[in-house]
Amino acid sequence: MLPGPEKGRTPIAPVRTGPGMVRRRGQNSDSQQDAALAGPPFSRDSSGSLLQRDDTGNWNAHPGHAMVLQPSESHHRDWNHRRLGPWCSPSGSPAPLSCETGCGEGSWILVCRLLVPTQVSLLSMEEDIDTRKINNSFLRDHSYATEADIISTVEFNHTGELLATGDKGGRVVIFQREQESKNQVHRRGEYNVYSTFQSHEPEFDYLKSLEIEEKINKIRWLPQQNAAYFLLSTNDKTVKLWKVSERDKRPEGYNLKDEEGRLRDPATITTLRVPVLRPMDLMVEATPRRVFANAHTYHINSISVNSDYETYMSADDLRINLWNFEITNQSFNIVDIKPANMEELTEVITAAEFHPHHCNTFVYSSSKGTIRLCDMRASALCDRHTKFFEEPEDPSNRSFFSEIISSISDVKFSHSGRYIMTRDYLTVKVWDLNMENRPIETYQVHDYLRSKLCSLYENDCIFDKFECVWNGSDSVIMTGSYNNFFRMFDRNTKRDVTLEASRENSKPRAILKPRKVCVGGKRRKDEISVDSLDFSKKILHTAWHPSENIIAVAATNNLYIFQDKVN
Repeated sequence: MLPGPEKGRTPIAPVRTGPGMVRRRGQNSDSQQDAALAGPPFSRDSSGSLLQRDDTGNWNAHPGHAMVLQPSESHHRDWNHRRLGPWCSPSGSPAPLSCETGCGEGSWILVCRLLVPTQVSLLSMEEDIDTRKINNSFLRDHSYATEADIISTVEFNHTGELLATGDKGGRVVIFQREQESKNQVHRRGEYNVYSTFQSHEPEFDYLKSLEIEEKINKIRWLPQQNAAYFLLSTNDKTVKLWKVSERDKRPEGYNLKDEEGRLRDPATITTLRVPVLRPMDLMVEATPRRVFANAHTYHINSISVNSDYETYMSADDLRINLWNFEITNQSFNIVDIKPANMEELTEVITAAEFHPHHCNTFVYSSSKGTIRLCDMRASALCDRHTKFFEEPEDPSNRSFFSEIISSISDVKFSHSGRYIMTRDYLTVKVWDLNMENRPIETYQVHDYLRSKLCSLYENDCIFDKFECVWNGSDSVIMTGSYNNFFRMFDRNTKRDVTLEASRENSKPRAILKPRKVCVGGKRRKDEISVDSLDFSKKILHTAWHPSENIIAVAATNNLYIFQDKVN
């Protein structure tokens, strides 16, 4: 358990204690003036309402806005507040959502745009029913984001109540879904900050003279077994198991410690006291329970939790290791494609995932565009695959870039376990486990970029790694593109739609309009030319709620939450 705060002061800003960060809500009455002068200008009371501190140090009610707590610049040691912005209009009550509503059947509306922890000070905005007013005294350039603020992974938990993001600064921010109330039915689709903590720190390998970045490559949730939540997070070398839990009581009346926490002289102890639990303000804390390190020579690109919930695997460029959650100093190497002579290396592992139901089966993809299905019952070392999925190359489409654009950047099992979805640079493909020679479905994500491959190669965009996700019923798939576009494909109706996640159309509850890219000829009014696409704006990371039509889309340091509009 993490150590508590300094005695006599209940912090109202996030408190960094040990390797995890603690988020507190509310403030005790003792030493209130001292805490007010020392803390940041915003806080929350026990009900979660926003309070604002005036010049005299008194706390006053503030119009209901949500806030993100985030680290500041110097290695995230000092903490400030970050404004999320008003997310929802005061009217509207969405009906229950259905995953059977395909991407072409309904419209998508913006639920909230979350400015995930940035290095900027504070943005204060107030919203009327029709117009948005900006308090210029607190306004900062909220479009500015450092490299450490860029979101590098997004993941819903198994119930969809929590949404975790990781960034290049090694931080994990967990958002919790608003509980529906009779007075605020329309707030059901919103997510508020639940916990923020520093998962990884930058390191240096002295033996190899190699810097190890703190960037969070992947986050994977474990199914909830009790009141606490558990998740895995990884950077290039180290996987950590984190426990996120709540505390609303504290023990008092120790025998060997005084009220200040100092050890008492045993000679002065004349009576025996029974410690009691006293109510306290809700505190969410994150503690590292396991650290799995020193097992990967190359950069970790994937982690996947097994369906037995006792083991997980981590994959790097050349090897895949199997771990037990209870054992941190030993792992089992189940795939090793490293050749004896590195000059003979022809491909690397790009992604790996366990089967959702069969604990003995997993799949991994390669930079050659191939997928291998392995069965751990056949051999302890799964260098020999059980099934090999590869689409024959069309000689007429062969070019200098063929090998690069055929590299698979993501692989996902469907929830049913019957299909595999892969994403390469230009397409999304769906494979049936019973048919290895070709995919059963191929979707063109941005085929209009085929003529731009030369310039994309020169600016390194051709090496971008896009992810892909299924909806809850495996009937719709989603993946990202450039210009902050993301694509949805309905497998049943064969319809597809292109939507945009941008600040320009980020008004809460606004309906997203489909976008179209003009390849050649006369451009229509509502179309955008392929030459006008901004390749610095890209949607690499997306997530879909496991049971509802709610999606999360990461664009630089912005996290957009959309839900399907039900008429």
